[in-house]
Amino acid sequence: MLNSVAVPNRLSTNQWRVLWLLVFSVCINYIDRGTLSVAAPQLTAEMNLTATQLGYLLSAFFWTYAVCQIIGGWLVDRYDVRWVYGIGFLLWSLATAATGLATGFVSLFLLRLLLGMGEAVSYPSYSKIIAGNFTERHRGIANAWIDAGSKCGPAIGNLVGGLMVASLGWRALFIGLGFGSLIWVIPWFVWGPRDKTVDVIKKVGAPSFAEILSKRDAWGTFLGLFCGNYIWYFLLTWLPFYLVRERHFTIEQMALVGSLPFFGIAITSVIGGYLSDNWIAKGGSPTRIRKLFVVGGLTLVNIMLPAVLIKDNNTMMVVLMIASLCFGFYSSNLWAITQTLAGPVASGKWTGMQNGIGNLAGVVAPTVTGIVVDRTGEFFLAFVAAGVVSVLGAACFWFVVGPVKPIRWRSGSALSSE
Repeated sequence: MLNSVAVPNRLSTNQWRVLWLLVFSVCINYIDRGTLSVAAPQLTAEMNLTATQLGYLLSAFFWTYAVCQIIGGWLVDRYDVRWVYGIGFLLWSLATAATGLATGFVSLFLLRLLLGMGEAVSYPSYSKIIAGNFTERHRGIANAWIDAGSKCGPAIGNLVGGLMVASLGWRALFIGLGFGSLIWVIPWFVWGPRDKTVDVIKKVGAPSFAEILSKRDAWGTFLGLFCGNYIWYFLLTWLPFYLVRERHFTIEQMALVGSLPFFGIAITSVIGGYLSDNWIAKGGSPTRIRKLFVVGGLTLVNIMLPAVLIKDNNTMMVVLMIASLCFGFYSSNLWAITQTLAGPVASGKWTGMQNGIGNLAGVVAPTVTGIVVDRTGEFFLAFVAAGVVSVLGAACFWFVVGPVKPIRWRSGSALSSE
């Protein structure tokens, strides 16, 4: 674990190795959860599903993903994060492969629930690893690269997955992806980080869930993430369907064009991570800098609202790309705030609860959007709802979250890697 005695200006070889493993894993993570959106036009036609049923399928993943976050946070704080995350990866990969064998709505729904259970350990694991192995001045870029992986996942899923669905069918996409991704497990168990905080937690104690919930800062991050995730999951789950059904793109066109906003978010996420870290390294206030990027990104993403009213598809995509670029600045600094506040001994539990509440947006956004589209026949009100929620999220981070500095817990475990 790093400490305040010697803080290198650059990441070490081991840190980069671990970081790239996490980046690749989160990329696979988001490809797996997003492929149903890519397969939706073909899958719904084959199984005669309504938009409302599709909304339930798109949200099913988040039912277990959100609920199991607390369990995931507890597991990574209690056991070696390398093993917890590795087992979760195996579970969700097998669930993805099995989806290609589904025969109807019920089996698809159950497999999406299983996928959510497996992926629930991911973000508590990322947060635990970064909080314990990266300093404040490096957390922006570490989180930014992981966030970039989460955005490249849907982009690659839309691009490659869409072309694969068009040529081989939706079942081949799930089977190939599920089994192919298992290759990642090998280097993870060879090079994955050894968790040093488990023994420390046993000695000095860690804050309870109740103590974390008593903090105003925690609720600010919880609600702020919910609002940010509403925007993200609205785009992740419904953008391919929107482009095909309302904008009349072909599946091949959707595969190419639909990937661009996600690549855009990934690019500005990395830029935002570098800029914020460099600013802090030069003496800037972590509170002011982290909040500026988060609040600014959530506010400026509202540039996407006019997109739904623009008739020309090319202009619409330009506006949507600009909004996506703004969103990347938010997502690169979001988790750095949580990791600094919680510290290594509480990052797993805090992240588990934050991601659990935040990912309820994954249940709400797809379901609400599906119902709105069925009842109104268009996406206009769905875009409006996303814009309102983004402003509420910005307010949570600005007004509810206090100074971005490590909290001293009642247990006395103020261990940090500053």
